[in-house]
Amino acid sequence: MLYDLAAVGAAGCWALGGLLGASPSRHFGPFAFTRLRLTLLTIVLGGVSLLSGGWHTISAASLWPALLSGLTGIFLGDTVMFASMNRLGPRRTGLLFATHSVFSVLLGVLFLSERLSAGAMLGSVLVFGGVLLAVAFGRREVDAHAWERNDKLAAGVALGLAAALCQALGTFFAKPAMAAGLEPVTASALRMGVSCGAHYLLWLSGWKLAKSRGPYTPRMLGQTALNGLVALGLGMTLIMLALQHANVSTVGILSALSPVLILPMLWVVLKRPPPSLAWIGAAVSCAGTALVVLR
Repeated sequence: MLYDLAAVGAAGCWALGGLLGASPSRHFGPFAFTRLRLTLLTIVLGGVSLLSGGWHTISAASLWPALLSGLTGIFLGDTVMFASMNRLGPRRTGLLFATHSVFSVLLGVLFLSERLSAGAMLGSVLVFGGVLLAVAFGRREVDAHAWERNDKLAAGVALGLAAALCQALGTFFAKPAMAAGLEPVTASALRMGVSCGAHYLLWLSGWKLAKSRGPYTPRMLGQTALNGLVALGLGMTLIMLALQHANVSTVGILSALSPVLILPMLWVVLKRPPPSLAWIGAAVSCAGTALVVLR
């Protein structure tokens, strides 16, 4: 149960990270924003791994899956997710990103021979159905925030689904690394380090999209750092912890709760409660979570 709760905790970190990252992502652009926060977290988590001795757990069996997981789940997944968020806002992007649970289940069943019990399967259906209900009815048109006033719907949807697939692939590739005994903080540091390096290669190549759109103001840099610490530092480390003992399907299902957990956070930010149907969806997802955790 501890490892299942770690996956739920990661979902909460991602939900909060989505709100913290909405403004700086638009300010810097998705590539520069991701590069900045990866730089900070690579230094922080790499230092923690060195001081704690976690780097001793790196082996040939764990290194390459962890690096591949970072390239797919963070370098591609996070960058594409924030590109989607710039077009759709955090709420609708959360709905699309939650589909990574479906991709995770498919990958686990098809390639890792994972099986879900009847209770866990019912719980997964409730989690995903509740997420759809919570987000689909989580906003009134009259309450539309500036984050969601955008007409680039088709591009945003395509990017959101691509981000979900990349996240599922990142979790899928991380499983063998964690099963080989890689320490969670060290795993996160490796994943972020290789992603950070890839971003700097794009930046040094002079690619226009990799350049920052806005100036490096203290406020935007502070929000970027806070987003990185919450979503990447804590959230991704909790996912690595969960993958040590839970299967890819279960972790994917439970970590898809972030669109539900973001509802009370949006209430605080926007000063307006979500509609009743959104809360019903949240309750359905919580019931599904209980079935998965107590399977």
